[in-house]
This record gives sequence, structure tokens and C-alpha cells, in this order.
Amino acid sequence: MDIASIGGILVAIIGILAGMMIEGGNIGQITQPTAGMIVLGGTMGAVMLQFPLKVFLGAIKSLAKVFVSGAADNEEVLKQLVEFANKARKSGIVSLDQDLGSIKDPFFRQALMLAIDGTESNEVRKIMQLELDNKSEMEEKIPQVFEAAGGYSPTVGIIGAVLGLIQVMQHLDNITEVGRGIAVAFVATIYGVALANLIFLPAAGKLKIRHREEQMAKEMVLEGVISILEGMNPRMLETKLRTFLADGHESEGAAEAAA
Repeated sequence: MDIASIGGILVAIIGILAGMMIEGGNIGQITQPTAGMIVLGGTMGAVMLQFPLKVFLGAIKSLAKVFVSGAADNEEVLKQLVEFANKARKSGIVSLDQDLGSIKDPFFRQALMLAIDGTESNEVRKIMQLELDNKSEMEEKIPQVFEAAGGYSPTVGIIGAVLGLIQVMQHLDNITEVGRGIAVAFVATIYGVALANLIFLPAAGKLKIRHREEQMAKEMVLEGVISILEGMNPRMLETKLRTFLADGHESEGAAEAAA
């Protein structure tokens, strides 16, 4: 789990609610299901109009990536590549054919399959890089969905506030109801601005980081398979591939071990 994402949301919500309550407010003042329905429904409708349904559904599924980090998986893939390099060095790269079933990542499996089938290293790089580029183009649209939602939700919140004020204007004869109604009307604006700046836009930024992490992981796999195909020493391979990982200390430690 990504502690920064979970902690960030909690800190933001607690900070805002605590500040409001210190000033004499209460949570009930901003708990308006109707306002939430207007903001969420209007924002989702606008986003669905802008993006194809496939991209919109993909964005919803990708929301889990905001709270999950893939660093540990990359470490396991690196270890697997080093094991494959040792095995290929002893028994030849064809011996890795029996290990294809243990590889869960389709990109990794396809790259290794091409290498086992005797494809030249340059051709393996071209084929897999083309697949990586095509998939990357699709995945780059996912953060754009949340960026668009972050742009629409404040405006939809204003629409909700105006609709609330229209209802308030029908009760101008009762000043008490007018004051209460105005307060309720502006809750929609709060929802719109809060969703944009606490959820949608930060999620878009985190998904861009996740996309780059996944891309780096696939580039590491591709470089590892090509290096195995070219017969690189396993220790040199590990040192080389650790440069793709985010933790610089691990890379330094691996370099020292290789030396």
C-alpha cells in the first residue's frame, strides 16, 4: 500500500474538518446528499462525453493504483531475470523455455519467447518497443480523465449552488429559511472544489507517476531479456538493471557487490 496516498487524503480531510469544527461548525452542515449527487453525476457525465467509454472505465479501474505501489514486484522481476541469466549461461537460452509458464507478465513472457525462438536482439527490441509505445499511448489517457474531472467538478459545483439559490428565492418571505438555504446551496461548491483539489487532480498526478513506474519496469524487463540473449554476465546484468529501480541505495549496494 502507498502510505503517502492514504495518509495524504486522511490529513487533508482531518485538517479541513478540524478547522471547520474549531470555528464552531459541524459535519452535518456539509453533509448534503443532493449536492453530492449533482456534483458527482454532472462531473461523470461531462467526463463520459469527453472520453470513450473504454477509457472512462479504464480510469475507474486504475484508481486502485493510486493506493498501491509496485516497487516490490519490480524487485521480484529483477531477481527472476538474474536467475534466468544464470540458467541461460549454464544451459543455453533455450533451456528457459520450460520457465515461460512461471512468468505472469505477458510483456515479459513475449519478450523471452522471442529470445528463446532465436530472434536477433535488435529485432526483439524493435518488436517489444513498438508494443510498449502503443500500450503507453493508451495508458497516458487515464490521468487525463481525472484531470478533466478536476476541471469540471468546480464548475458543476457552481451549477449546484445556483440551483440551490433558485430554490431559496422561492422562500424570500421567511428570512430564517433564506439564510439556511443559502448555506446549504453553497455546499455543492465545496464538494466540487474539494473533489477537484483533494481527489481528482492529485490522483491524476499519482497515476502519471505509476504509469512511468510501469513503463520503467517493462523497459527493465526488455533490457534484461536482451542482455540475457547477448550473454551478459549475471552480476553485471543485476547491476545494470538496478539502475531502473527507484532506490539509488540498492543500486550502489549492487554495484559494490558486483565489484
